[in-house]
Amino acid sequence: HTLRHTTAMNLLHAGVDITVIALWLGHEQTSTTDIYLHADMETKKAALDKTRPPGVTPGTFTPPPEILTWLEAL
Repeated sequence: HTLRHTTAMNLLHAGVDITVIALWLGHEQTSTTDIYLHADMETKKAALDKTRPPGVTPGTFTPPPEILTWLEAL
């Protein structure tokens, strides 16, 4: 199972279409293969990067320490 999952994720990162991956894995329906799309954080990050407004620098939000202190005190 680990080999199949790793191979599917590597094919997905290489840009192989999800339907081809489904056929290669022997899935009867492509919906079975959709789990790889949901599990792939790189695909999610790339999709979110495409929705970033112009002028907004890319990166991950890091809250100021005082907010974290306040939240921990709740």
